[in-house]
Amino acid sequence: MPDALASQMPPVQYVDTNGIRMAYYEAGPRGGIPIVFCHGFPELAFSWRFQIAALAAAGRWVIAPDQRGYGLTSRPVAVESYDLEHLTGDLVGLLDHLKVEKAIFAGHDWGGFVVWQMPLRHPDRVAGVIGLNTPFTPRAPADPIAIMRARLGDEMYIVHFQKPGEADAVLDADVSKSMNFFLRRPIPGQLPSGGFATERKPGDPSAFALINILKAYDPAFDPRGKFLTDDEFAVFVDTFTRTGFTGGINWYRNFTRNWERSADLEDKVKVPSLMIMAENDAVLPPSAADGMEAYIPDLEKTLIRDSGHWTQQEQPEAVNAAIIDWLDRRFPK
Repeated sequence: MPDALASQMPPVQYVDTNGIRMAYYEAGPRGGIPIVFCHGFPELAFSWRFQIAALAAAGRWVIAPDQRGYGLTSRPVAVESYDLEHLTGDLVGLLDHLKVEKAIFAGHDWGGFVVWQMPLRHPDRVAGVIGLNTPFTPRAPADPIAIMRARLGDEMYIVHFQKPGEADAVLDADVSKSMNFFLRRPIPGQLPSGGFATERKPGDPSAFALINILKAYDPAFDPRGKFLTDDEFAVFVDTFTRTGFTGGINWYRNFTRNWERSADLEDKVKVPSLMIMAENDAVLPPSAADGMEAYIPDLEKTLIRDSGHWTQQEQPEAVNAAIIDWLDRRFPK
């Protein structure tokens, strides 16, 4: 076990839920409404270490799983095992194991997609939602992969991820290089991004062509700053060297399936919600959260300055303060 994981996380626990064995970390006093932190790609429960410590110190019950396909949790082979029905069902099983009726679900990146789906799919188990970087978006008018392919190109990373094995092989070939590419601060002075709303002009190359960029990437010439210590970086490298990236990429390979199977869900989040935006996120910029109020009547928004995509690790104190303030006002102990 890397030193940083042992020193910064509570002891790992396990639960058999929804056909998998899920690893999770728990801190703070049991009782009241717990907060369940859901990580994104390519991350781990470890990504929430600063929030786990701060909220536990503030007297909150905190739970953070390695989600399906990640870390110490099972990695099923079937791609369909990573759709939103399974991902949200895993969390319901975790609540059942802990004998929890309702929780507040907080999610970053792909974890944000999952937690915004919880009140749509399991409304009786959700007290509130915290979205970090990832906004709530209504169901697309057509297959989202087809939309992204037309707007952003064949090499846009989510579109490219649909090809079995290709991106996996590139990411797995040099995990340290891959993690160096992902886990950095933004370039200083970076211009605001349009995120997924980016529109290419005719003849332009694909936007967000992650795998093509990674192939040419050399960490030695990367001008971006680091936010992880060497020991923290080793947690991610050691873990993904053992697990590979396929489990996480399989979440993306269910975009079409998730869209097809969500036609009957109402696009309305009926619980208190907090949207935390990051000023310099290139993929999920603050503008991506415009219009959320139409779907979430009880919504607050807050902006974290000087942060890129990895907000809870880049600016942990600001994120912790925003979460604790909202919890104290909306869900007092």
